[in-house]
Parts: sequence; C-alpha cells; structure tokens
Amino acid sequence: MTPAAVVVGPPGSGKSTVGPLLARRLAVPFRDSDDDIVAGAGKPISDIFTDDGEPAFRALEESAIATALAEHPGVLSLGGGAVLSAATRARLAGHAVVFLNVGMAEGVRRVGLSSARPLLAGVNPRATYKQLLDARLPLYREVATVEVDTDHHGPAEIVEQVVAKLNLTIPTENGVS
Repeated sequence: MTPAAVVVGPPGSGKSTVGPLLARRLAVPFRDSDDDIVAGAGKPISDIFTDDGEPAFRALEESAIATALAEHPGVLSLGGGAVLSAATRARLAGHAVVFLNVGMAEGVRRVGLSSARPLLAGVNPRATYKQLLDARLPLYREVATVEVDTDHHGPAEIVEQVVAKLNLTIPTENGVS
C-alpha cells in the first residue's frame, strides 16, 4: 500500500494543517507520524527528547515512518526532522512527496518559538530555527516530488497547488474527476 502523498517540511510550514485538508480533498485518511510515535511511546515527544534523548526519538521516528509508508493509503505527514534519516529518505523514493517550504520569518512567527518543540526550546530559538532550515532545506528538496511555498498562501490554496502540481485525481459525487 502506498500513501497518496507524503507531506514534509520544517516546523511551521503547515504540515499539520495542510495534511488533513489535503486528505479530505482527496477523500483518503490522514496520518501523522508524530502521533504514531506518541501513541507507541506512551508519552509526548518533548518527554521522549528529555527522558531518552534525540537519538532514541529519531529511532522511534524512523520505525514509525517505515510502518506508515508500508500500510497507510492516504496522506502521511512527517515530523520536520524525519528527513535527517538516510533510511527514511531512501524509503521516500517513489512516493509523491510534498515539500511545504516556509521562510524563516514566517516559520518563526507560526511556531511562536514554542517550548512544545524540543529542538526550538534553546537559548536562541530564532538562531536555532535558522540553523535547522539551513541544514534541512537540501534534504527536503532531495526527497520532494513537488515544492510549494507556504509563506503567502492560505491552507486551501496550498492544497489546490499540491493537487495541481501532483496531478492528483479527485473523487467527485459521481465517481472520479
């Protein structure tokens, strides 16, 4: 089973908003790999980072994504750092991968430098966010089938751009359009 689309991007790019809307538009289920990790670990991601460390989290993330890619037929949203794993990047080959790109200023505004995001909870979250973008941008582009800029577009418009760029078939009341 192959997901209809896999959504990747940095924190604040809109994965948690656009992913479910895209799934609804395609009439398929939505799944978030972060939710799978939390369910499997029995604790929030911030606690996994604090209690077990980032390497333990990344191992859980890699496993959760491998499972989801194998069994989920809908839209799958990945955590912002999922592309750091070479194994995950390799698994994404052949899938329709949507990179939701966001600029630094807009990304920082959207995440609000929240402590709920473990990698942004440091001394200088703005500098950390910039480093995160700089390090991950080439990886997002490596796995992406399409890239959509989210800075100046609302969620519904982004969904329509994704559908058009991926040339996805949309179900209608009378079948398929």
